[in-house]
Amino acid sequence: MTDAQPALPAEMAAVEITTPGGPKVLKPASRPVPAPGPNDVLIKVAAAGVNRPDVLQRLGHYPPPPGASDIPGLEVAGAVAALGAEVSGWKIGDSVCALLPGGGYAQYALADAGACLPAPKGLSLEEAAALPETVFTVWANVFDDAGLKAGETLLVHGGTSGIGVTAIAMAKAFGANVIATAGSDEKCAACLRLGADAAYHYEKDAWEQDIATKGGADVVLDMAGGDFVARNLSCLNPGGRHVSIAFLRGAMARVNILAVMQKRLRLSGSTLRARPAAEKARLAADIRREVWPRIKRGDIRPTLDSAFALAEAAKAHARMEAGGHIGKIILKVD
Repeated sequence: MTDAQPALPAEMAAVEITTPGGPKVLKPASRPVPAPGPNDVLIKVAAAGVNRPDVLQRLGHYPPPPGASDIPGLEVAGAVAALGAEVSGWKIGDSVCALLPGGGYAQYALADAGACLPAPKGLSLEEAAALPETVFTVWANVFDDAGLKAGETLLVHGGTSGIGVTAIAMAKAFGANVIATAGSDEKCAACLRLGADAAYHYEKDAWEQDIATKGGADVVLDMAGGDFVARNLSCLNPGGRHVSIAFLRGAMARVNILAVMQKRLRLSGSTLRARPAAEKARLAADIRREVWPRIKRGDIRPTLDSAFALAEAAKAHARMEAGGHIGKIILKVD
């Protein structure tokens, strides 16, 4: 710890998962303020993002990695409150947003220094809290893995989800075309307002057939899995890349290997939470160099659906599970 560390309270308000189950198992609690390790930044949280993995953790399906807090929450924004002994590049009071392995639903949260980014000027801390989880995910999968380039076409499912709105904004900011799918006509219209070039109702439209006849897609960011995988592959162009990040329609898929061979397709997938700190730091450095200037110019801006008080985390989860949200749901932390 540095010599200039300010005094911190011993306890903090937090929201914990009392037992696996529905939103009501999220309960306010008092927890000790965590002490930063050598490479950690302690953040006084102003806002925390709510993400689908938080719901999965609450249900008992997505446990935190070893050593991570059992408190849910994978992204926050706020002010640096304390620094680990080996941290450089940050100082007390800096406004930051950060990707976390857990612990975001609290007044204080620990982040590895390499997974912190400066809170973009011109955005509120609530808006900044909506960035890390989705920006890291989209950058790691669509750009770092699949190599989306200007002039290519991205197909993203769940276009009004937190990941979806971020993928639309980032792909357009980098000069790509975007096709989105969504579960209602209202959400399809929202995708178009957010910048998508085309939007399809994934339950009613023969989207893969129409996409295939109108130029196809070069990259698919797939959160659906299941029966969507074969449909995705059918509308990918030769040399196309298919990246899986979730499987809301099932973890099993039937794939025509001949089609993969003939079109030289590449299928990959990843999770983000358990990646090593060094890997997240590399992604953060790339994001700071490539994405942050586009946020500063206004080319990329987070889309907020709603904000709840920290103690209302159960209502925030109910909002997410109801499926009507467009953009990110945020918790405001006093």
